[in-house]
Amino acid sequence: METMREKQKIALVTGVTGQDGSYLAEFLLKKGYTVHGIIRRSSSFNTERIDHIFDKITLHYGDLTDAIGITNLIAQIKPDEIYNLAAQSHVKVSFEQPYYTANVDALGTLTILEAMRIHCPNSRFYQASTSELYGGMDYNMPETGYTEESPFHPRSPYGVAKIYGYWIVKNYREAYGLYACNGILFNHESPRRGGTFVTKKVISNLVEVSEGKRDHLVIGNMDAKRDWGYAKEYVEGMWRMLQQKSPEDFVLATNETHTVRELIEITCQELGYDLEWKGEGIEEKGYDKATGKLLVSVDEKYFRPSEVSLLLGDATKAKEKLGWEPKVKFRELVSIMIDAEKHIPA
Repeated sequence: METMREKQKIALVTGVTGQDGSYLAEFLLKKGYTVHGIIRRSSSFNTERIDHIFDKITLHYGDLTDAIGITNLIAQIKPDEIYNLAAQSHVKVSFEQPYYTANVDALGTLTILEAMRIHCPNSRFYQASTSELYGGMDYNMPETGYTEESPFHPRSPYGVAKIYGYWIVKNYREAYGLYACNGILFNHESPRRGGTFVTKKVISNLVEVSEGKRDHLVIGNMDAKRDWGYAKEYVEGMWRMLQQKSPEDFVLATNETHTVRELIEITCQELGYDLEWKGEGIEEKGYDKATGKLLVSVDEKYFRPSEVSLLLGDATKAKEKLGWEPKVKFRELVSIMIDAEKHIPA
């Protein structure tokens, strides 16, 4: 029986129904893991991203704000690896729900680490950290991109909550000798991205415009620059972090940056539109040059109270130590997401 346990590792994934969680569960199953996932109770079905592997994983109801429940689950499962991907991860929403964001993203991380320390101290822990830690400030932005050593300056309640998560992981690693890692992942997208995130919103809305199902796209800040990668590739980086001899923190990124405006322009090109911009500021609008049809307008209600203008990551350490590097480039990522919206098989 012990030999079987050695052959088949047990992984626990929080946030298993999300974009990253669903890709990670698929990846771990292919690696031969027994996969457990934590899902929140809901009156409606929220498992569509994992429906195709539903009978291959074990799901448990739980919530990171319920410390006793999470602790009992970890004590019961005793996983070899824990991947904490659950979070209130929407930056703009964090301004509207700062307390909830802190409870889930900060204290939820502590709950898992404390349960691990008590019940399974030999387990390995991955914390989904974020590029929002850096804040994109002029004083802390290296020319080649943020690294694991760059200073932090979070610009949202989400970023601040994740700062606590980041440091409590390092603290438990140093104080108790736990194998605990932070993966500082820059923006990573896919067809499974939630509909309120900007890449998914832009692409799905413009596909709907092209199909006559929506009048036009309404957007916020188009000049924000982000380092966008393909989520399906990033989950392998998470796994590789937990396979090392000793725990370390790693940045995962493409080292390329693109504006929301570029995202809109490329999507329009892919859909056959010749986009033309007119006006400035919140009055700026995008039209199809051939027909004069309105495609894009700006609404300041989608602006954040404090904006992060530029995020660019340098994943050199991950390449050198983990052998991880992204393959899917920005334009290909946009094409993958457009094809998924149009139900074109990959």
